Amino acid sequence: MKSRLTVNKTRAATKVFLSAILILIASVAVYAFLILKHDPSFVDLNERLLPMSWQHPFGTDHLGRDMLTRILLGFQLTVGYGFLALLLAVAIGVPIGVIAGFKGGLIDRLLMRVADAFLAFPDTVVAIVLSGLLGAGIENLLLAIILVKWVNYARLARSTVVTERQKVYITMAKINGLSEWRIMWKHLFPHLIGHILVLASLDLGKIILLISSLSYIGLGAQPPAPEWGAMLNEARPYFQTVPALMIYPGLAIVTVVLFSNLLGDYLRDKFDVKKEVAE
Repeated sequence: MKSRLTVNKTRAATKVFLSAILILIASVAVYAFLILKHDPSFVDLNERLLPMSWQHPFGTDHLGRDMLTRILLGFQLTVGYGFLALLLAVAIGVPIGVIAGFKGGLIDRLLMRVADAFLAFPDTVVAIVLSGLLGAGIENLLLAIILVKWVNYARLARSTVVTERQKVYITMAKINGLSEWRIMWKHLFPHLIGHILVLASLDLGKIILLISSLSYIGLGAQPPAPEWGAMLNEARPYFQTVPALMIYPGLAIVTVVLFSNLLGDYLRDKFDVKKEVAE
């Protein structure tokens, strides 16, 4: 009964999570398709630094590019790359954590030593060092973020599996002749999904901040890409004269990160996994 309730909660929360994300993405995509009529990279110095108008609702930047177009396309770039990095980190970390937690032994000890090495320093510091070593560029930045973030999901999966494998239903599954892979897939993954969704929803905002902040200092997306952090860097010299150039991408980052944190809080309360995710 308890396992069935856990699965039902997992399915309901998964639907809420996916629905919220799909609604947000669909709204931006539809709005962009119906409203946007400007090339985000088209330079027109005759229209530089224009104020808000019907033709340019957010005005134009220092190169005459439409700000609304760049902000909305920046959503696809910043949030899209954030999702990609998050999905790859989950896809790498969760299977490693499950196998290490279920098998134990040398694999488990090796994972914990690697995880301890990564966790000895803050995520931002490690991401900056790796990005600097790999070179500037959004692809190298994504690789650095994945190398930083997979450890959290591996540790979370491992700790959950270590707790669950001691319970009676796992012993009964082994007695009934279920293979190890089937036990992991059928009995352990349902207990993991809720924890992973909570951590992922909270991590999305952190990853977006990492992408934006490292792009701001030149280690991520490069101009003329309409990435929010890169847009902040480009608008920095005009902050005193045209502060809107920095306010718009800044508000976009704050809004998405706030949405991510609110969704994470909702899922955390629904699954009641505060202790596990905190650890």
